[in-house]
Amino acid sequence: MLNVITMFLFNIVVYNIALLYGTAGEIMVEKSGSLNLGVEGTMAIGAVCGYIAACRTDSLFIGILVAFLTAGFCGLVFSFLTVTLQANQNVTGLTITTFGVAFYYFIGNGLSNSKNGWPKMGDTTLADQFRDLEIPLLSKIPVLGKGLFSHNILVYIGIAIAVIMWVYFAKTMPGLKLRSIGENPGAADSAGINVTLMKYIHIIIGSGIMGLGGLYMGLNMGGTFEGSNCWINGYGWIAIALVIYANWNPARALLGTLIFGFFNTLRVYNATIAYNFPHTLGWLNKVPAQFFSALPFIITLLVLIITSMSKKNGSGEPASIGRNYYREDR
Repeated sequence: MLNVITMFLFNIVVYNIALLYGTAGEIMVEKSGSLNLGVEGTMAIGAVCGYIAACRTDSLFIGILVAFLTAGFCGLVFSFLTVTLQANQNVTGLTITTFGVAFYYFIGNGLSNSKNGWPKMGDTTLADQFRDLEIPLLSKIPVLGKGLFSHNILVYIGIAIAVIMWVYFAKTMPGLKLRSIGENPGAADSAGINVTLMKYIHIIIGSGIMGLGGLYMGLNMGGTFEGSNCWINGYGWIAIALVIYANWNPARALLGTLIFGFFNTLRVYNATIAYNFPHTLGWLNKVPAQFFSALPFIITLLVLIITSMSKKNGSGEPASIGRNYYREDR
């Protein structure tokens, strides 16, 4: 029975760490004062390009690099349209999502129908590089060790990015400058901060981080292209919602990922848990399967409502988010 708990904890992390990448990347973008609704499409482009590059070169490092650069290019396009050309941010983000998901299917179907077929991981160096790595001592803790401290390298990278990003925003001068741009770009401009350059840099980096989340999802699913379901499968939209729950705090995004992950994993493990704990949790078998499928989204909605109503700790939302900055108006 303890193995069931261990595997439940393990899968909470495994199947939902991509949300941390998407949420952390969007937090960086929004801290610059921009609202990018193109997370879903950006993750899709990073996923398909990074996965193909990783398989063709049999290198996880190349896959990470390509996923970051291609998703970062989406950020560059978004920056050019919204920062330089002053296009509507909502429309631009939605366009990137539409294009990104379509690009995923276009490339996937094209390769699947080609002579060489869709690339597969198989028993390769790439698969070995994506294997689980145990953290010494911590991975030996009963029940919790295997569940929380024995994962692939991209899980650890995602957690490290969230922690480093929190330190960057709270403790470094460039991070404080970025936050000032998100609050009042006119005042930041008057203080000598290059608003345009800072926006470009952080939107591109934030988008690149989203792409790593897409690559992780592709690799975690074994790179299987079905032709009907996108690997991202709505995670980009959930990441945008988790930004609000996390109060624009990348460290708190870790908690949001685990909360959503708990209910998302329960959808798969409810029958197993009910079978192994019949006296206390046997009632889970009586709950319709459709409810478990909807539960993660219901919980996300409830958390957003509660978070929005609670002002006790203040809001970390940048004051100028979603509004284009016209330098001539300051």
